[in-house]
Amino acid sequence: MAARLRFLGAADSVTGSKFLIDTGDTRVLVDCGLFQGFKVLRERNRAPFPVPPESIDAVVLTHAHLDHSGYLPALVRNGFHGPVYTTGGTAELCGVILPDSGYLLEEEARHAASGRWSSHRDPTPLYTAADATRSLERFVPVDFDETRRIGRELVFTLVPAGHILGAAGVRVRVGGSVVHFTGDLGRPNDPLMHPPRPLESASVLVAESTYGDRLHPPADVEEELGSVVRRVAKRGGVVLIPAFAVGRTETVLLHLSRLRDRGEIPDLPIFLNSPMAVDAAAIYRRHPEEHRLDSDELARMYGLATPVHTVDDSKLLNLRGGPMIIVSASGMLTGGRILHHLVAYGPDRRNAIVLTGYQAGGTRGSTLLGGATSLRIFGEDVPIRAEVVSIDGMSAHADADELMAWMRTVDEPPDMVYVTHGEAVASDTLRARIKRELHWQVRVPEHLERVRIDAPERQEVAS
Repeated sequence: MAARLRFLGAADSVTGSKFLIDTGDTRVLVDCGLFQGFKVLRERNRAPFPVPPESIDAVVLTHAHLDHSGYLPALVRNGFHGPVYTTGGTAELCGVILPDSGYLLEEEARHAASGRWSSHRDPTPLYTAADATRSLERFVPVDFDETRRIGRELVFTLVPAGHILGAAGVRVRVGGSVVHFTGDLGRPNDPLMHPPRPLESASVLVAESTYGDRLHPPADVEEELGSVVRRVAKRGGVVLIPAFAVGRTETVLLHLSRLRDRGEIPDLPIFLNSPMAVDAAAIYRRHPEEHRLDSDELARMYGLATPVHTVDDSKLLNLRGGPMIIVSASGMLTGGRILHHLVAYGPDRRNAIVLTGYQAGGTRGSTLLGGATSLRIFGEDVPIRAEVVSIDGMSAHADADELMAWMRTVDEPPDMVYVTHGEAVASDTLRARIKRELHWQVRVPEHLERVRIDAPERQEVAS
């Protein structure tokens, strides 16, 4: 049997990354992400997995963000018992992120049951913190550029992708073909992370397209952030910054630290209300080779904010009032402590909500970005009168021009490019650019579609 590639996720959405390589003797899943956003996508998390989990020999993770790793606890609970290969940095971050995800899923189910705002009589979490902790036993750290074999025919290596600590592109050699999975590709001039490694020759490229239809604005990120902080502080308000606990939180704190050092924002209290982000700080310190910051700047950055550890301390922040800054997960307002802060401070015009990255369709962040004046939180409609600001240039994803520039670094074109991990317009826009500017063979695959790796132009019916 010729090796097949099957798109189990991120083929028609910007979340749920899962790509299955099946040689006939060996099955390897590259990424194991949660679907997020629209309900029709989130319901896929509850559907039976497209192949029996016990039939998968190994998982290879590109990085730790939940849309790439967050389904793993459910996969292990449902029968997967193989190794999970990834970089040491990603393994450490998953040790923080996955149990936290399980806890939040349990908390959401408890809130839904007690508030009776779920359509289910007895709402249950997709998985628990205990499930997540058990899944961590499957992790096997792999160094960048280390060659690992899975089964008789498949060999893979991990190459630096920028984006966040531990993030990797996955290069899989099967038979005479090489498939390169970008994961999430970082930016060439990211203030925190090193740039991704240039693309090497591959038979098939599976490329993300999160920002495939847009460019990051040329505006100065620190100038934008400083302006928001100054005007909100002047009116005695609260600046809420929802941020991904890994990667984005570090970037936000870095910019705030530099603004404070230059005297461009007032000396108002800053609170880091994300135990996961506090834990991630130690991991960044243990991997200085992967980012641009020295120990002094890391110390200033993390020393800037007061960490909030307990739920009671988090609740006290909602009574404190401004002026102050609260940095808290999650970045797309899908869950976590930031929701309680939104309930407390969202209705007040003196305050501001600063969105610092991509907001997937169907999330509260996307709804807010679209101009909504209320958000559904804990079964209630919460009025949002606070100023809403989007600082898109803070994203750790390569934009459309940066993706194209990265592809141009390769010596010879791949036989096929599959454009994935983007909403429909973004993916198709990037597809058209690749076709028009590079003259490469390129397609946007369908959900559950299966293709031959050695003959990628042959489409096969999903089953």
